[in-house]
Amino acid sequence: MTIYKIAVIEGDGIGHEVVPEGLRVIEAATRNRGVRFEWRHFNWSCDVYLNSGRMMPADGLEQLQAFDAIFLGAVGHPSVPDHVSLWGLLIPIRRAFRQYVNLRPVRLFEGIESPLKKFKAGEIDLCIVRENNEGEYSQIGGRMYANSDEEMAVQESIFTRRGCDRIIRFAFELARGRRKHVTSATKSNGIVYTMPFWDERFRAIGSEFSDVRADQYLIDILSAHFVQHPDWFDVVVGSNLFGDILSDLAAAVVGSIGIAPSANLNPEREFPSMFEPVHGSAPDIAGKGIANPIAQIWSGAMMLQHLGEAEAARAIEEAIATVLARTDIRTPDLGGKAGTREVADAVVAQLR
Repeated sequence: MTIYKIAVIEGDGIGHEVVPEGLRVIEAATRNRGVRFEWRHFNWSCDVYLNSGRMMPADGLEQLQAFDAIFLGAVGHPSVPDHVSLWGLLIPIRRAFRQYVNLRPVRLFEGIESPLKKFKAGEIDLCIVRENNEGEYSQIGGRMYANSDEEMAVQESIFTRRGCDRIIRFAFELARGRRKHVTSATKSNGIVYTMPFWDERFRAIGSEFSDVRADQYLIDILSAHFVQHPDWFDVVVGSNLFGDILSDLAAAVVGSIGIAPSANLNPEREFPSMFEPVHGSAPDIAGKGIANPIAQIWSGAMMLQHLGEAEAARAIEEAIATVLARTDIRTPDLGGKAGTREVADAVVAQLR
């Protein structure tokens, strides 16, 4: 019996609704596979911040380090500024545990109608590889002359050779197992130092992969191509900011951000990796029981894949695809009337 110790952080909003369903599906997928999970729940959230002034305890990272993985729901609430909640929980975890790869798969499932009418199931299938530890999301900068006409803010971007090389290399290695095509998101015509440096490192790492086709686009036209020609792309690699934006756009292209999963990976496995849906806490629908659990469930499949439980991961992905293709069980974001639990029930039933 293999035992995995998983830290569970439901977080805020719909996190409390989708995480339990994700856990239930994982348990169903691994039943009779010689696997057992020890789930430990951490009540870290914006509510905790409002009561304590911290999103997590001072020793929170130390508590998490002993686990095999982290399964997270969503973080954020209107009562707490987004930069406070993000920098108080998610970003410290991503950086302390060297989760420098944010992997976000995008797929148009049968049974889901894309807003782009000409595309059919299977014709959009790509992975966005987002640099997750540096880039535009830095703590270097500041503000001066507050509350005056001269008030100013400075925010620095950090691009290191090590940081660029490792994320770009990960993208090329991923592409080797897919359709052997990597696209780089850049803006080197307007951002004159960091983006040309990114382009140089993309060319340098790409030269090591003669069997993989490489191209690059400026982020503005790349966004347009995501809408007009999403079938062009296989693996897309981008900086922290560009990868973040492109993955939300791509999720909308295939029907809903409610089905978009993600993995924050430490590829060297020196620290636990973290798995979470791309969507936020959705306070507007929190508590109504209508949040789409598929992104959380698919994130669970990505966690199983990372842990080495490939058959169980594949079973979950196939169950999701079957439910979407063969039933009309949908949450409202996909045009249906089903609730969160009803969708998860259908996935569990398919697994059985």
